[in-house]
Amino acid sequence: MKLRTKYILFVVLLHSLVLALSFYIFNKDRVFFIVSEVVVIISIIISVGLYRQLISPIKMLLQGIEAIKDQDFNVKFLPTGKHEVDELINVYNHMIDELRHERTRQEEQHFFLEKLIHTSPTGIVILDHDNRIQQLNPKATQILGLTEQELKGQEIGTVHNPLMEQAATLRAGDTVTVKPDGINTYKLQKSHFVDRGFQRGFLMVEELTAEILAAEKNAYGKVIRMMAHEVNNTIGPVNSILQSALRTDSLWQTQTDGMLNNALQVAFDRNQNLNHFMRNFADLVKLPPANKKQTDLNLLLKAVIELMQIKAGSKGVQLVFTPPAKPCIISADVEQLEQALINVVKNAIEAIEGSGRVEFVINPKTRMLAIMDSGKGITDEESAQLFSPFFSTKKDGQGIGLTLVREIMLNHGYEFSLKTIKKNCTVFSICFN
Repeated sequence: MKLRTKYILFVVLLHSLVLALSFYIFNKDRVFFIVSEVVVIISIIISVGLYRQLISPIKMLLQGIEAIKDQDFNVKFLPTGKHEVDELINVYNHMIDELRHERTRQEEQHFFLEKLIHTSPTGIVILDHDNRIQQLNPKATQILGLTEQELKGQEIGTVHNPLMEQAATLRAGDTVTVKPDGINTYKLQKSHFVDRGFQRGFLMVEELTAEILAAEKNAYGKVIRMMAHEVNNTIGPVNSILQSALRTDSLWQTQTDGMLNNALQVAFDRNQNLNHFMRNFADLVKLPPANKKQTDLNLLLKAVIELMQIKAGSKGVQLVFTPPAKPCIISADVEQLEQALINVVKNAIEAIEGSGRVEFVINPKTRMLAIMDSGKGITDEESAQLFSPFFSTKKDGQGIGLTLVREIMLNHGYEFSLKTIKKNCTVFSICFN
């Protein structure tokens, strides 16, 4: 029962009882009866006035509560001149001001956070309570190569992406660095925040490729320069002495079998090979900026194929290329790109055990080149280190071929990848856009 109903019942019962008593007591004396009736009427009028004074602030508070329910913090009340009511109004108005200021502050913080997430150079993926992707910023979609519509609502473990598959194994607070394609390096970090009393996770995906490559190149560049300096300082004088000795006929007049002469020639040749070996390493450090010019990719590939034809034929490998009807014009440093393609084709030929084929496919619409070989393929462990300096899958490999290819591709700003897509099908692809 409402307070208003209780009050009205109480007043009605009380005055009814007073009227009944006054009737039985003063029914013989009309003057006292009339006076008692007048007193009852005045009491009723006073009760009604008190009722209005009591109910009015309650109604005002109810209006204020409804406004708060509707999140309308602009409803305020003016003072009435009654002390008790004005105290309630002052408290209510102060509370409304604080709520309005707090909501404004939270909206400003929320807007700032949304703006920060949207423009962050780090990919951010926000998960819901069920570990499904709820929101992600543009950098995350760029890194993952998928649209927001394709990712929203998906569990991170079900997304067909190596980064998301790795992220699914992380617990809150874990950090891991991954190199899914052997070229790009990413740092994955999983953390959580509290939303309405429940924990929600989020992922941070930071691309470290540029920093890693710069630090890596700086490190191996110093080593190579030091090695080249020491080797050249030794080989130069030694070769000079060997050449002088070989050209002095008087030294060999007493030599009937020529063994010493042959030994010195072998030593000279080995020194030349060592010098060539060091120049290959030095090429990584001294690679000049790409001098790009318009060139026909069809003609460039034909030249590379012609150059590698003898090596391929000696192993029973076919080089297959069907050029498009129209020229495919790209902007490239012909010498650098030719060197990169030679290394790629050489690796493809050497990866084939026995007979096989290396096929060249140009897609004029997407401006992509794919070099496919029927070799043994690349394992997952090898894939992560393919383009690392000094790493090689060959027994006598130097580990600089693919590193030089990587440097040339980055020097041109081309996107590239090397992966085994199925058994006996490994593809090196270059995007010239």
